[in-house]
Amino acid sequence: MFRRIIFSIVTIFLMSLISAQTYEIQYQSSYNGKLQSDQPAIIAWVNGKESFILNNTIKEQKSSYPFEVTKIERPSNTIVSYGFLKPGEIISSSDTESVGKQNFELTGETKKILGYTCKKAITKVNSNTIEVWYTNDLNLKGGPSALGQDLGLVLEVERNKNSLITAHSIKKIKNTGIEKIINTPIQSTDVLGYKDLLWKSRFTTLKVFDQETVNFSEASKSDEKVKRYANGTIILKKIKFPAIGEGENIFAELKQQSNGDAYDRTGTVFFIPQDKALSFLDGLEKGIKTLPAFDNGNGKQYYGVSATKDYNPAVEMMRFFTPFGIQQFNHIQLKGKTWQTINPYRQDITELKPSLSGKELWVGVFIGNYDKGGHKVSLEITIHKSDQAVHKNNVIIPLFNTLNIMEMAGQDYSTMFNKDQGLWVDFTLEKEIKNAQLRYTTTGHGGWENGDEFIPKVNTISMDGKTVFSFVPWRTDCGSYRLYNPASGNFQDGLSSSDLSRSNWCPGTVTNPNFIPLGDLKAGKHSIQIKIPQGPTEGTSFSSWNVSGTLLGVQ
Repeated sequence: MFRRIIFSIVTIFLMSLISAQTYEIQYQSSYNGKLQSDQPAIIAWVNGKESFILNNTIKEQKSSYPFEVTKIERPSNTIVSYGFLKPGEIISSSDTESVGKQNFELTGETKKILGYTCKKAITKVNSNTIEVWYTNDLNLKGGPSALGQDLGLVLEVERNKNSLITAHSIKKIKNTGIEKIINTPIQSTDVLGYKDLLWKSRFTTLKVFDQETVNFSEASKSDEKVKRYANGTIILKKIKFPAIGEGENIFAELKQQSNGDAYDRTGTVFFIPQDKALSFLDGLEKGIKTLPAFDNGNGKQYYGVSATKDYNPAVEMMRFFTPFGIQQFNHIQLKGKTWQTINPYRQDITELKPSLSGKELWVGVFIGNYDKGGHKVSLEITIHKSDQAVHKNNVIIPLFNTLNIMEMAGQDYSTMFNKDQGLWVDFTLEKEIKNAQLRYTTTGHGGWENGDEFIPKVNTISMDGKTVFSFVPWRTDCGSYRLYNPASGNFQDGLSSSDLSRSNWCPGTVTNPNFIPLGDLKAGKHSIQIKIPQGPTEGTSFSSWNVSGTLLGVQ
């Protein structure tokens, strides 16, 4: 009996020593059998009370922000996540449930990893099959992720038979040094708040507008934050863009709701170049007729639509179309329809980087409407680090923009395509441009049954007298956005107005630009021409085409 008691005491003492002892496990990653040498080694610091998950770069305090360290507290299996957003700013959240909700199929398979006997368990995560190999030889729990934390010490994780994380070293350590990493006050938040703050810290956000009204009212006036023009249909704000690196992507994101207007309207997000004697801002401030006029002989003059030696038109960042009355008219009920409450528009505008990087620019939003309530919009521009470099152009030359942004201040509709010459721009290049492209956005508007909004029309683009591109801009997917259009009219044929196919746009969507290759352009004079067979006037209704074009390339 005495020997048995002594043996039990010694066993408990040894187990407490093992529990107090901290181990450092380093893991290496591979994919399809190939070692991922460019990834820092995952590290787990494990003892009986807690374990930490980080990587070698974080351990050496050489990691770039943001980064994360995860702690699992024993015996509660509470996951504490630490997010390092920037120097001196750490957030955290606690999750007491995730580990307990993990379900594994325990198999009878075993194998040796680093001399330890490991057992195999299988689980499913988001349709991925995960195999976990864990050991109980050290009477410890931990691993390279939160997965399998209650099984034992996880030494290998394989996902879908192609992605592998395997322990390649285990050693005892006296001190983790975690206090040198988590060394500033911590802001605690809930799990969703933590994920949101960490996600947003991974990119730069430029907040342009926040729930601003775009309407039609004589009461719409500029204030210290936002300039308003054309009776409130245009809002404008000066934005300072940071220097944007070659491997960074830029996105524009607009959110829109009806604030009274029930109809589908043309909208655009744009910026104003101010590198010439005149800019579109002069037209806003002093009147549209202060800008150069384009005249193709059809009896009308179109102000501010095309570039000249002394003027650049507004550059379109994103064209969008409001749906029929989203949110404001959601009280209109139809069986089986649950209306969306906000319309998001998001577009990659990385190709415009040379005109944005390090610049201070007027950025604006226009929605053509005649409603006192109008629309509510929020606009953000986000800048993201990336390994991609799809757009390598370093030249941006604005050429034309016929979208009548100043419609409510006297700018005419773009009906210049009713004459065969259409629209053309003469311009001079001081230097040769390699791999030139035309960023071309086009949408057809107006008319009734026979109007260009509902009739496919060929767009033909010519460069220096030669046709370089010809296509029919047309959208047939408009019915996909029915739930964004509560105020859309319903017809006897079973269709809604928002269902109808249109000339390159749908209510509630973005219109994507076309990137038209132009080859290498030599220094000197050039001309670009746009021709569209615009339809005739029907009574009081007429057709028009909003086209914008910007030259991209490398010098």
